[in-house]
Amino acid sequence: MAETIEALVEGGKASAGPPLGPALGPMGVNIMQIINTINEKTKDFDGMKVPVKVIVDSKTKEFEVEVGTPPAASLILKELGVEKGSGAPSTHKIGNLTIDQVIKVAKMKYDNLLGKELKQKTKEIIGTCVSLGANVEGNPPRKIQKAIDEGEYDSKFV
Repeated sequence: MAETIEALVEGGKASAGPPLGPALGPMGVNIMQIINTINEKTKDFDGMKVPVKVIVDSKTKEFEVEVGTPPAASLILKELGVEKGSGAPSTHKIGNLTIDQVIKVAKMKYDNLLGKELKQKTKEIIGTCVSLGANVEGNPPRKIQKAIDEGEYDSKFV
């Protein structure tokens, strides 16, 4: 029977220490082989926390590593080049994204978003900008969501 371990690791910097090492140790698998696999698969998410799932077959000791995508907020913060969101998003803005940057984040999170098409998924990401205190195209995020509804950015979603 397969056992599953889920953890949040820093992209490209997983180690044999907690949380992975102590969980994998009793399974009798090559921990460094698993750590190296995780680091290889998460190197593109450097500096971000990435959800990782390690599935180990307890009989054969074979393993499979599944990597999720970082939370939308983390991707937005990376695009902005800031450490954290605003403590007061309605009054204090932390930065400004272009519509292209928002679409890029929506494409990275594509399978994890609820919208049917890229247009709706992009609006979801813009919704996250509201709570982080980030503007889009120099405007409040809700204004851009409305502009998307009115077809102003349709050429970007082709």
